[in-house]
Amino acid sequence: MTLVIRDVREHELDSALALNNAVGHSILALDAARMRWFHANASYFRVAEVDGVIAGFLMAMHASVDYSSPNFLWFRERYPEFVYIDRIVIAEPYRGLGLGRIFYCDVTSYAEVRVPLLTCEVFLEPRDDVAVLFHGTYGFNEVGQHVMPGVGRPASLLAKSLCSYEFVRDTYLAAGQGRLPDQPWLAERLPASPEPRAVRASGG
Repeated sequence: MTLVIRDVREHELDSALALNNAVGHSILALDAARMRWFHANASYFRVAEVDGVIAGFLMAMHASVDYSSPNFLWFRERYPEFVYIDRIVIAEPYRGLGLGRIFYCDVTSYAEVRVPLLTCEVFLEPRDDVAVLFHGTYGFNEVGQHVMPGVGRPASLLAKSLCSYEFVRDTYLAAGQGRLPDQPWLAERLPASPEPRAVRASGG
């Protein structure tokens, strides 16, 4: 099996949308306009390509993104700096291969050189013990709960402290030129140009 984790390409958005909307109740559905909004605005939007096939994706937002998700706003009201995992989707034939953990390792590597906190949520109804256990064993702790407006489902708000960030901040971000070294693995993705009128993206 050949696995590549890389930034999504624009022509793959329809495939990502189909994967998202095939998952069911555990992930909120999207439409094409919202998927384009994510492509233009997500700080992290990578796919898992297995033997040339898109097997899944993960999207995440920096706290500075103008995003209207109630769960994202819950974190922004309480924490000044974080990366928020909006959604992770793995296609049915590729589940059980560890792609979720690989994605979480990758997004942690992205986040820990930029912010002190990685955040996300897990819906509590219907309860998904696999998701709860996954996040608990990956270092996330519950920092609150709320009922998601417009959806009416209770969510557990989770956060993971990124212990490497303090070193990176003091050594690179707050010293010298105030930026990370110029290395490919540290580069930001280059999002598409946003559409003239913002699209409300009420995701996870």
